[in-house]
Order: sequence, then C-alpha cells, then structure tokens
Amino acid sequence: MPANDLPFSGAEYDRRIAKVRKEMERRDIDVLFIEDPSNMAWVTGYDGWSFYVHQGVLVFHDEDPIWWGRSQDANGALRTVWMAPERVARYADKYIQSSQLHPMETLAAILRDKGYAGKRIGVELENYYFSAKAYLTLTEELPDATFVDATALVNWQRTVKSEEEITYIRKAARISEKIIDGIVARVEPGVRKVDVVAEIYADAVRGLDDAWGDYPAIVPLLPSGADAAAPHLTWDGRLLERGEATFFEISGCHRRYHAPLCRTIFLGKPPQFMKDAEAALVEGLEAGLEAAVAGNRAGDIARALAKPLEAAGIERSSRAGYPIGLSYPPDWGERTISIRTEDETILEPGMTFHFMPGLWMDDWGLEITESILIREQGPAECFCSKPRKLYVKD
Repeated sequence: MPANDLPFSGAEYDRRIAKVRKEMERRDIDVLFIEDPSNMAWVTGYDGWSFYVHQGVLVFHDEDPIWWGRSQDANGALRTVWMAPERVARYADKYIQSSQLHPMETLAAILRDKGYAGKRIGVELENYYFSAKAYLTLTEELPDATFVDATALVNWQRTVKSEEEITYIRKAARISEKIIDGIVARVEPGVRKVDVVAEIYADAVRGLDDAWGDYPAIVPLLPSGADAAAPHLTWDGRLLERGEATFFEISGCHRRYHAPLCRTIFLGKPPQFMKDAEAALVEGLEAGLEAAVAGNRAGDIARALAKPLEAAGIERSSRAGYPIGLSYPPDWGERTISIRTEDETILEPGMTFHFMPGLWMDDWGLEITESILIREQGPAECFCSKPRKLYVKD
C-alpha cells in the first residue's frame, strides 16, 4: 500500500473488498463498476470533490480495484487510495462535457483490454451519479456484455459498521453536539438566519480537539413557523421571530462519517398542541429506542414509535429513519434499510441509523431525532447526549 494518510487500516479495506466480492459471486457478477462516491471511498479510500464528473471504481475477483476518473483528479486518487499507482486510470479532459465524446468510452476500453467485453458487468443503475447517457454509452461500446443491476450492492455491505467506523461516527457526534449548543445559545428574535447558518458552518468545520470537521453531505435545514411544514427548506435572509418554532437539522462530519441530529427551538410561549406533540414524539422516540434491539426488525422501531403518536391523534406517513455512515452530497443516508413498518430487515449489532421521526403538519413542524447504534445487547445507544425536548426561549 502507498504511504498515504489512509483513514483505515489495510485489514479494514481487505474486509470490505472480501464482502463485496462475496456478494458479486452470489450474483454471478464478473466485474463491478461503482460510481457512487460513498461506495468508492468505502472500497478504496478515494476522497475528493470530483463527483460532478464521471469517475468510478472497478472491482475484480482476482486483482486489486482500479480507480478510474478524470486526468486532473488522478493525482487526488494517488494521494488517497490504498492501491498501487498503476491501479489509477485516467481519461483526457477532451471527454469532459463533450457532445461528441463520452468518458465511458475509455472505461469500456479498459474492460475490453482486460477481457470483460463479453462478461457480466455490474452497474449501479439507480444512482445519483450514473447517468442514462453513461449507461447507453457502455452498452453501445460493449454490445456483447451482460449488464447486471448492482444498485446498492456495496451499500448493503456497509450496513454493519466496524469499530474503526464507529470511532469516526462518535467524533462526528461530538461536532453535532457542539453545533446544537451553538444554535441554542445564538437563536433569538431578530437574529438573521444567515448569521445563524454562518456560525453553524464555523462550528461544523472547526470541530473540536482531534475531531476536525469535514463538510456534511446535506446543508443545514432550518425552516420556521408555517415553513416548518416542509422538511427540506434551507435558509434566507429573514429574521427569526417570536411566536415561531424553527427546527434545525444538522450533522457533524468527520472523515466523511456523519451523526445527524435535529432539535427544535420555539421563541416565546409554545401553543398547547405543540407541547402535546412534543410529549408524544419524545415518548415515541424512547419507545423506538427500546425496540431498536439486535434481532428485532427495522419495522419494530417504526411500530413502537407510532403508538404514542396515534394515541395523541398524530398520523405520519413518512419513514422514521435510515442508515448513516460515510456519505457525500446530496444525501447522508445509505439508501438501504428504512425505519418503516413494512421493512423487515433484521437489526444487527454495529448498524447505525438516524432515527428521524419528524412531524411535518399542515402549518407547523417539529423535529427531535437521534443518531443511534444497534448494540450487542439492550436498546440502541444514542451517539449524542443533548436533551430530547422542544427547546423554549421565552
């Protein structure tokens, strides 16, 4: 392995490759092409802001992976992947945003040269980063190949975290706590949202002690009042106002690992319906944490959450969480398991989730969430230790 500042040990990367190859064998895939940057990083260590162009990793059964990407990004690969320099392949800049050429032509050439032109090639069909044009180009260039949908093949191998990964999530959680403490201290009527967000980013990037901050995969979300009925609004230049609740959905990030945390602040005296919702939501969260036990199913968490909410007359149709770990924009979820009643995935020790039962009603919203770890025994562990409540600043 090259003398890079790799985030994980060689044994950890060997473990990951072995898991991926085992699943490839089960699906009868001869070679796997992954373009999701989270999966690329998990398999090889590659870390760079280059996912806006075509890039990827080829995983073989009998040789080390090949990182493939834009020529100017290859130097970044040489500095971040665990493979030897000859396992870094690059294509010329003439392929970038060209209407006559496509980078996948060069990937197809690699596959042809290595004898895979008529083999079973796995590709991530349902992926933010793998375009329809990319797929069409590959099929045109390799007409004798059989393309296999390998969507989330690598993602599913990531669901149970190693101790090395959990260490990074714990550091991200410390940053998340720092961000929430800063929000609670600064939010007052008349404060501009943009100024709050500026401080969120400052806390997120500075981190604390040895837990330096990386950029999170999602920007801060902080809608207020009636806008809080919409879960994914960001910010603007308006002032925070008395008589409104604002939820803050944030995450610390360290070495690309996340620990999302959401809390809601009400400026003034909250209405009774919101206090009732807070009580039901906290009860549901705690019931869900008790159900988040190894051997139970993801749906058990959702069912435990739902009972107190239904008793309070609150219905929510959206899922209540998803796996977290290593991620790049635009999403810090792993896109596999969902905490919802119909998901029968068995919970295993080492799985990590954002338990995220946000309430988004017609003209108000409330978010109180936890990032959790499924343990060997007993209920889930919360990575953060902030009070589980509606914060009130009257």
